[in-house]
Amino acid sequence: MAEETFETNTTVTDPDILINTFFSRYGENYSEEDKEKIRTAWEYLISKTYELKRKCGKPYYLHPMRVAAILAESRLGYEAIAAGFLHNIEEAVPDCMDEVESRFGSEIARICRGTSKITNLKIKSQTLQQADAIRKMLFAMVDDIRVILVKLADRLDRMRNLKSVSEEAQRAVAKEVLDIWCPLASRLGMSDVKSEMEDLSLKYSNPEVFQQIKTIVASKKAERSEYLERAVKKIYTATEKLGINVQIKSRAKHFYSIYQKMRKRNKGVDELYDLFALRILCETNAECYTLVGIVHGIWKPMDGRFKDYIAMPKPNGYQSLHTTVICEGHPLEIQIRTYAMHNVAEHGVASHWLYKKGTNHDMVKAEDLSIINQLRALRDEHLTDENFFTELKNELLGDSIYVFTPMGDVKELPMGANAIDFAYAIHSGVGEKIIGAKADGKIIQLTAPLKNTQIVEILTNPQAHPTQAQLKAVHTSKARQKIHSWLVENDPTFIDKEAEAKRQAEIIANTLHSKQVAEKLAEEKKRKGSSKKNQTAYTGKIRVEGLDNFLVNIAQCCKPQPGDPIVAYMSHKKGLVVHCAGCMTFLRIPNIENRMIEVSWAVGKTQQEPSRADLKIAAEKQKAKTLQIEKNKFRKIR
Repeated sequence: MAEETFETNTTVTDPDILINTFFSRYGENYSEEDKEKIRTAWEYLISKTYELKRKCGKPYYLHPMRVAAILAESRLGYEAIAAGFLHNIEEAVPDCMDEVESRFGSEIARICRGTSKITNLKIKSQTLQQADAIRKMLFAMVDDIRVILVKLADRLDRMRNLKSVSEEAQRAVAKEVLDIWCPLASRLGMSDVKSEMEDLSLKYSNPEVFQQIKTIVASKKAERSEYLERAVKKIYTATEKLGINVQIKSRAKHFYSIYQKMRKRNKGVDELYDLFALRILCETNAECYTLVGIVHGIWKPMDGRFKDYIAMPKPNGYQSLHTTVICEGHPLEIQIRTYAMHNVAEHGVASHWLYKKGTNHDMVKAEDLSIINQLRALRDEHLTDENFFTELKNELLGDSIYVFTPMGDVKELPMGANAIDFAYAIHSGVGEKIIGAKADGKIIQLTAPLKNTQIVEILTNPQAHPTQAQLKAVHTSKARQKIHSWLVENDPTFIDKEAEAKRQAEIIANTLHSKQVAEKLAEEKKRKGSSKKNQTAYTGKIRVEGLDNFLVNIAQCCKPQPGDPIVAYMSHKKGLVVHCAGCMTFLRIPNIENRMIEVSWAVGKTQQEPSRADLKIAAEKQKAKTLQIEKNKFRKIR
């Protein structure tokens, strides 16, 4: 609806007409005081960006208006609407957030700052920055989930208006939306946003398939309308006899959902029959279960296709009854839910911010979402490893299963998780001692993927401990992290491949640095040689910070000669060991960056032997230098 008002009617760009149209559609959700605050935020945006145009030639302020309209459709409060107007204003007016905070308050400014940070993150980059971007984006939800709601509205509007960019950019944006924003909307229970973004992503990533599905669905619409109308009449007849007031809606399934069915079943869209579904809305939970009985009395249900999300809601708050029946020889999917459940199903966590007082007492709250609780538990941990965050992203935003303990507690796990993952989800101590598992009373392999709603019992032994095979088998970030830590500390045969890869990368970096040092020393040597023609030749002795005649060993791997650029380190057994500046053996010495000592070749006549006091002073200086380096590393880590 917002798309039609503010996008398709491109001739309307007058700011006053736009804000008046906004209030004519959504004004009933806001008090006069809040309307004035919304209008003030809009006028501030116009004053700052009225002359600005986007690459497509349209006024800059049209996109913020459409974002605010999307938020208003979910009936979010005036703070979110104002933040929708100003969510990306720093892009056009740098360093204006202090003024925004002073004029509109810290709450609106916080949402805008959070959204702006996410906008500036390069989520599509395949580097360590991707992990950090996802971390900041996900943890932003813990502070104020409206940051993500505004960003989802921003992404949805950009998907609706993606025609003006190149095909390559369209595919890149579509991939990012499918990888990050659609799963995130799903985890937040916002099925309306998720479904539309999925369909738009398919439109730009695979336009041929999109058009094929669109054509088939349109052609079958007339054919199926009579079929669905007959089914609806049968349900209405049965419910009227029992005195149950219901509302029945028929709908075509979303294109992306159809596309997924095509891939899963390896069939063309014209071979699929269940392209349409019915949704029955009623007043109470009891009526939902009564309606299932009515539906199953009219048509034969398909085995294994009944799901009860009322008794066991999804972690995003979604509740409904799902069943599939055979109606006139074809499968017909039917969803049954109350009106309140339907509101949560469409708007998810956004329903928590319904403006009208007293309307959100049954709505899903942010603190009840499993994804928020998972993030809150991880928030204070120092998590920067790229591979770990790839797993974390997949775990938080991927498909999930729900498995029960023998006591009835439910554990949410990513699809493909096994009994070892389940054991660590219960407690790290249980995971470390696992030796076997039962699912629904039967022994299963520890590495076998668990199935939805299984009751899993873990068998332990005090003598058991984590193994390298378990590390390869687990799917959850927690299990992998705990097993890895145990192996590093307790298994001498364990080779930490990730740490070794990092070490090799450091060696390469150090090699480049050493070459730069060698070149610099060579240039300096050449310069000094030309300026000191009468200087005495090298004596072959080594000097350390003004002192020479240390116990010196010339490394045999590179055999540096007087005049070569050199580096050295102090060995307990060999004293000062001298290498060529670019020697690879030297670079592979453990912790060499902290043990390195600056040295040079001595020149001139034989120097006076250093006293023990001189040697002690030099050693103390080196010790202090090493200590300072360690302190600096600690500060960086923190």
